[in-house]
Amino acid sequence: MAEDAAERSREDLILLRRAAGGDGKAFADLVERHAKSMYRLAYMLLGSNADAEDVVQETWTGVYKALKRFEGRSSVRTWLMRILSTQVALWRRKKRSGINRVGDMRLGVLSLDDAPGAEADALPRPEQSANRSSDWQADLEVALDKLSLDHREVIVLREVEGFSYDEIADSLKVPRGTVESRLHRARSELRKHLKAYEP
Repeated sequence: MAEDAAERSREDLILLRRAAGGDGKAFADLVERHAKSMYRLAYMLLGSNADAEDVVQETWTGVYKALKRFEGRSSVRTWLMRILSTQVALWRRKKRSGINRVGDMRLGVLSLDDAPGAEADALPRPEQSANRSSDWQADLEVALDKLSLDHREVIVLREVEGFSYDEIADSLKVPRGTVESRLHRARSELRKHLKAYEP
């Protein structure tokens, strides 16, 4: 698994360097490799399909303009998510309405059971019945909606995108201890809201 991640990271770097040299196909390949995870994160943070699509588009425009400035101090994936995180913050400021909700999130966008890096005891899990699972998903969405943006960002990057603590810290430009603290608080809040599902 670590070899796969290292190989993907090497491939991303090759694509980025080729794209920086003017190779349009390499840029398209880079977009294809990361567009879904970038959209998923933007959607989880903004709660709107249209806003997420706009932010991701603006992010890719920013990425294209910044290709030659990539310094390699982080993985390409981390660099992309940092740019996306900045775009989300700019979008939220621009909107000024303070969108801080997951509101219209569709079922299936977040499933901590299947998320890479999810910790077995991180959150209560529903019984296996379809109704119970559907209720849990809906309640999880409401619980996420109640988290601050800082807490929602770290939980989505960790549990959905599978980022390591160091990758999250690098993406958000905060110390690793801050990431650990935010994750702990976010999980605590989610557990509180999902206590009905504890065994």
